[in-house]
Amino acid sequence: MQSKELRIGIVGVGAIGRTHIERINGQLQGAKVVACSDSNIEFGKSVAEKYGCSFFEDGEAMIASDEVDALIVTTIDDFHEQYVMAAIKAGKHVFCEKPLAPKADACKRIVEAEIAGGKQLVQVGFMRRYDPGYRQLKDAIENRTYGEPLMLHCAHRNPAVDENYTTPMAVENSMIHEIDVIRWLLNEEYTSAEVVFAKNTRRTHKDLMDPQIMILTTESGVRIDVEAFVNTGHCYDIKCEVCCEDAILNLPEPANIGVCANAFRGHEIHSDWSTRFVEAYNVEIQEWINATKEGRVDGPTAWDGYIGQMTAAAASKARDTQTKVAIKPETKPEFYK
Repeated sequence: MQSKELRIGIVGVGAIGRTHIERINGQLQGAKVVACSDSNIEFGKSVAEKYGCSFFEDGEAMIASDEVDALIVTTIDDFHEQYVMAAIKAGKHVFCEKPLAPKADACKRIVEAEIAGGKQLVQVGFMRRYDPGYRQLKDAIENRTYGEPLMLHCAHRNPAVDENYTTPMAVENSMIHEIDVIRWLLNEEYTSAEVVFAKNTRRTHKDLMDPQIMILTTESGVRIDVEAFVNTGHCYDIKCEVCCEDAILNLPEPANIGVCANAFRGHEIHSDWSTRFVEAYNVEIQEWINATKEGRVDGPTAWDGYIGQMTAAAASKARDTQTKVAIKPETKPEFYK
């Protein structure tokens, strides 16, 4: 398959699904989205017509089709397990946007099905691992250029969220990114989680405590605090500061143009994830295409998806009980080593 164009089917053609079609068919190399499926039949047909794809009313039928070599799952979270399992059954590589599934037990079922099938096929869409800044941090930490990492201070800030965004989502939809990328940066498992509340911002609503702070501890004793402040009113801002023995390492600021206007001189800032991490998404999908054509999974695995949701569940329990919750690290199966 290395010289052949990879034929991709996408299940779920909401905003991120359509963005993936555009990047694969218009920017990236070695693949083409040839088919799509969506539960909204009429909308899905209009997307297929716009992008020149075949449309399948049944997502599982598309996955099984000989027209498709590999899959991308961008449905709402509750359907991830169904379609990832169908891809495993069909023996096809599948890229699933995070989370792998909303609950840890569903992720574990995917892990067990993949192991039973005897081949790694699943990659999870934790795109921060592909951001140039995080990769620079990873290199410095792994090389111990500045000694051992001791503490991390992180922030996940949004301009605003709507009233459908509730207190649990700060951990399960926002800070899940930090849960994964910090575990990857440090190459360590977590042993405990806490979540505490700050004073509520006036911009929040009755079903959302905002801001929140998650505190994680790793096996070697590294302490991590992650601020989730999703109604700042003014910015999309992702921070990661690694305090090592001999230096403080900071995630680089994105390179944005300087602006002088309205009696103010400064730099533009990103308004959401879609522009802040656009390059990370491009690198992520291109590397997935390259690995898939060679029959490999190089990125976050189903096991990583499971550990992420297990950690999120512990943090959610800690939030709801306002206690510190222990996390018992699980031994990674040989299959994923």
